[in-house]
Amino acid sequence: MDISRFEDTIAATATLPGTGAITVIRVSGTDALAAVDRVVTFRRGTVASAPAQTIKYGTIFRNGAVVDEVLVSVFRAPHSYTGEDSAEISCHASPYISSEILRLLCEAGVRPADPGEFTRRAFVNGKLDLAQAEAVADVILSKTESSLRVAQNQLRGGYSSHLKDLRERLVEMTSLLELELDFSEEDVEFADRPKLLGLIDATLSRINRLTESFRYGNALRNGVPVAIVGAVNSGKSTLLNALLEDDRALVSDVAGTTRDTVEETLTLGGILFRFIDTAGLRETSDSVESMGIDRSYRKLSEASVVLAVLDLSRPEEENEAVITDIVSKVDFGHQMLMILLNKADLLSDNINVIDGYNNVSIAGNKSVMMHISAKTGSGIEMLKDLLIESQKGLSAESDETIVTNLRHYEALRKAGKALEAARAALASGLPSDLVAEDLRQANYHLGSILGEVTDDEILGRIFERFCIGK
Repeated sequence: MDISRFEDTIAATATLPGTGAITVIRVSGTDALAAVDRVVTFRRGTVASAPAQTIKYGTIFRNGAVVDEVLVSVFRAPHSYTGEDSAEISCHASPYISSEILRLLCEAGVRPADPGEFTRRAFVNGKLDLAQAEAVADVILSKTESSLRVAQNQLRGGYSSHLKDLRERLVEMTSLLELELDFSEEDVEFADRPKLLGLIDATLSRINRLTESFRYGNALRNGVPVAIVGAVNSGKSTLLNALLEDDRALVSDVAGTTRDTVEETLTLGGILFRFIDTAGLRETSDSVESMGIDRSYRKLSEASVVLAVLDLSRPEEENEAVITDIVSKVDFGHQMLMILLNKADLLSDNINVIDGYNNVSIAGNKSVMMHISAKTGSGIEMLKDLLIESQKGLSAESDETIVTNLRHYEALRKAGKALEAARAALASGLPSDLVAEDLRQANYHLGSILGEVTDDEILGRIFERFCIGK
């Protein structure tokens, strides 16, 4: 974005027209208050002369006809969202009314705001750092209490404070090493090597914890991926419908009905789950079905939880072959496996038919086996409870700093690699300038998260994802 555009006064609707009783139109910039005065008629005084944090009642006319009666909230720099003089016009939620007001504002010298431009101005004017600015979008898009709690913590600066503390440590280390370079001919050491190694280890440990938290943070933001896998006609689509309590997936007695993945989200216990119904696993010569099966295995590998659905009406050896195949592809270090013995409603009183499945090698508390009937709903509530329990680390009660942003994750990972290089260089007795360069790289990557070191292209990519009016 051309930096000169920040000299413009901008306006946009901050709410979706027609979705409620009122629409709010936000105006910001050096000419914001004067521009509003050119559009709104007040009985007494003007917005430009009104005290900050006040509300004025006025009327908007066009060609002598009343467009609407409005309330105008006044904010003065630097005590506004953007840090500039700003006003918010509250009008009736008619798309026609809001478009007319925006048209009048443009005629008064205001231009339409770009996506995310209000928040970008808040960043440029020092009201928010970049991590906080990105958290604004996360707050708006949060779908659960847990994701909202994490986004609000980042918006309040808890995450940024953590990163700034790490950067201060790195600056301290780097400055001591660079001081040695100024006295290189005198062969003196200002940085105690064992202490410096300890500081690097402690900083690296904190960065690694943040990096590892991304798996949970990504699940909080986008939903815990749950893959529903199994043989054809084992009841996978019926299970998805039972979990959602809706006929979302097509159910048929014809084998191979599901040829592509079907994804839906559901909030359970304040946690967002993303359920993925997959194509049935079997040998096939159908090229389209084969593509669906390949996709099933890919979704299985990407899931945090795997729901393996077995049809109890089928021969035991057939089911054992299916579950053995699924278990061989589950990473028990990062995935939870739930073996669901479906169609339990077809069983007689003797349910020992599943004894043979106990021969399958599965990892301790990373797996569970239970009877369900997706058709009748038996066991579905227990399954939901187990899903919530499996993700209890994502509870909204936690105040731990969690990384939810892919850009932040990549920057932290690069910072960690730079610190590992610094540690190796220090342990090998390499010159101070090489160690200092690795520390500077680590500091650079952490600074890129906060926006303390960045470029306009990166900022453009970040803020273009924002909605108009924010």
